[in-house]
Amino acid sequence: MSLSLAAAIPRTTGRWVCSLSATRQRLFHSAATTRAAAATSQHLQPKQDYSQYGKTFDKILIANRGEIACRVIRTAKKMGIKTVAIHSDADVNSLHVQLADEAVNVGPAPTSQSYLNIPNIIKAIKETGAQAVHPGYGFLSENATFVKALDEVGVTFIGPSEDAMAAMGDKIQSKIIAKESKVNIIPGFNGVVRDVDHALEISREIGYPVMLKASAGGGGKGMRIAWNDDEVKEGYKIAKTESMASFGDDRLLIEKFIDNPRHIEIQIISDKHGNTLYLPERECSIQRRNQKVIEEAPSTHIDEATRKAMGEQAVMLAKHVKYSSAGTVEFLVDSARNFYFLEMNTRLQVEHPITEYITGMDLVEQMIRVAANQKLAPKQEDIKINGWAIESRVYAEDPEKYLPSIGRLSKYIEPRSTKGQNEVRCDSGIVEGSEISIYYDPMICKLCTHGATREEAIENMKRALDSYVIKGVTHNIPLLREVVSHKRFGSGKYSTKFLAEEYPTGFKGHSPNATSLSQLASMAGLMHAKRELRNWAWGKGREALLKEDLQGEAPHSWELFIGVQGVDEKVPVKVHKTGKATNGEDEFEIQTPGLAPFKTSAHWPLESPLITNRFDNGEEVTLQYLDTLPLGFRVQHLGTKFDITINNPAQHALSKYMPIKEKASTTNMILSPMPGSVVSVDVKVGDVVAEGTAVATIEAMKMANVLRSVRAGTVKSVMVKAGDSVAGDELLIEFEDEAKDAKTEKK
Repeated sequence: MSLSLAAAIPRTTGRWVCSLSATRQRLFHSAATTRAAAATSQHLQPKQDYSQYGKTFDKILIANRGEIACRVIRTAKKMGIKTVAIHSDADVNSLHVQLADEAVNVGPAPTSQSYLNIPNIIKAIKETGAQAVHPGYGFLSENATFVKALDEVGVTFIGPSEDAMAAMGDKIQSKIIAKESKVNIIPGFNGVVRDVDHALEISREIGYPVMLKASAGGGGKGMRIAWNDDEVKEGYKIAKTESMASFGDDRLLIEKFIDNPRHIEIQIISDKHGNTLYLPERECSIQRRNQKVIEEAPSTHIDEATRKAMGEQAVMLAKHVKYSSAGTVEFLVDSARNFYFLEMNTRLQVEHPITEYITGMDLVEQMIRVAANQKLAPKQEDIKINGWAIESRVYAEDPEKYLPSIGRLSKYIEPRSTKGQNEVRCDSGIVEGSEISIYYDPMICKLCTHGATREEAIENMKRALDSYVIKGVTHNIPLLREVVSHKRFGSGKYSTKFLAEEYPTGFKGHSPNATSLSQLASMAGLMHAKRELRNWAWGKGREALLKEDLQGEAPHSWELFIGVQGVDEKVPVKVHKTGKATNGEDEFEIQTPGLAPFKTSAHWPLESPLITNRFDNGEEVTLQYLDTLPLGFRVQHLGTKFDITINNPAQHALSKYMPIKEKASTTNMILSPMPGSVVSVDVKVGDVVAEGTAVATIEAMKMANVLRSVRAGTVKSVMVKAGDSVAGDELLIEFEDEAKDAKTEKK
């Protein structure tokens, strides 16, 4: 039996090969050069013994990009298999291209012309001599046409057969098969919805609420919940648009929406010899707009009897369609642990690392072995649960507006394991300097933590999120950090409604409580004192520094008033330098309301991104230093960014006389919330619209976003048309000013 802990897979890179031209090598940034040198050094080491993996493949092509391509490449290298990366014009400098032994350009940036371009990918396979293809997830991973094309050229698909994929990859057909397999199913319509009138007819028959969802896809794309006829009409249009954009297939199905459910899935792995295993469940109930945000394994809601029943039904379903490879059977589970088949994903799941964490099984390795016709070595009785694992999906997006963000990563530092137990795992496909573009999914990283207990896994996740440095794009770490710290999440008693219930008006970031505000203010005071000492020392000049004759004149006490963005009152903080600590750092005593006076010698190389302090109660707090501001600096505390102002007593006394700049009103404008393309414009000049009226739809990163009027008014001008590309904050539609509208209405 070969079970290798995926979390321990080293993040090494592949060597440079002649297939990478000199021009492309020069394009790679300095981080790539460092990796290449390290990899070259590794290449000179004695040849490794890969016999433990048996005969598989000499070379595989990864038909994907980003973190999942990197993930597959790492396991392939572990097994001694050469790898081929494909990439678009936009991804020429991407990490997965650097990691692979060879790389082939398959087209322009749009996915339809590159990562979904089957002829170009087949050509790349022939040119490189790859014997097998791993599809990752998304793109062509559940495309039966692609599997058939590979079969025709004699290349192995590292995934299920064309027949099994066609049967289970289609959500309509899979529900019929699940019913035949004696698997519990959700009430719904097992057929293709013809048009919006048909959708209304079905919805009324099933009874509201209902779920409209793409037949050919997953990942929250093409899914809408409808509670009435009007929401069916609107949801039908949006779901079809997203489905076509994401999967090239706009067929929809409709099923009963189970109120207050938990989303729990069973990972299976099947070989070509009739053997199928089910692995411990993953819970994916923390969702936003049907997209998973945080997952954990196992689930707090599932007992051993339910786990066994769900696993056995998943196995029955897999065997019914002669499934082979890794797959996931998803269920909705109610409060009484009744479970209903939702869908089967005929591919590797995004959240597979947490299953690897608690089982020690490398699922990519098992997929490769199965594709090479090996039998599964482990038996069902070998599968045990080791500890607890949590995954946070780190995205380039504004967590308050839930809109994607694009840009270049100007600073990027991933968190690391600190306990020597591989308790932190980052599955990412980027490095500092990488570009997040409008063309692809905005995921930055799958951040996973492990612990002997759920509580330990959660604490490890908090520490990892606090020390994850990402600059250059907006990211969702504020939301992730808030959720894993939430009492309800900690209790394990939550459902897919968690985010909607806890943040009914939307997520607004962390709101400091008395303790977190005092901790933030005290650490800001410490940072200010350290910077003041540095500035004073350098002001004395190099000669004085060399003489070390500064101690008598150096500032040693600070009385400060710390302003924290979003908090009305400034926090008084007193900082006093007491001398040197045993670790060689300056020691300070800090007094802040709400905390007992404490001494600290926290290490902070000035202007470095992280400073950590352990308070007298034993709590360890990590603060991220982001930017310098005219009267302070910007920091990240408990995931959320705060602008900090530092005033001395005189400045504090005068600050109340400073005027507050009013924010300009944009109520008469519709601005694009992000870069993207215009799907539709639903108003014209002269139209009178009510507040909340849908006026346009913008698509970015495969998601359709409906823009609505924030007030009633008359359309003055329309600046764009369907098909146009737009920038973030670009003016799309303008209304008559409110005074003119009011005058017209009075007449």
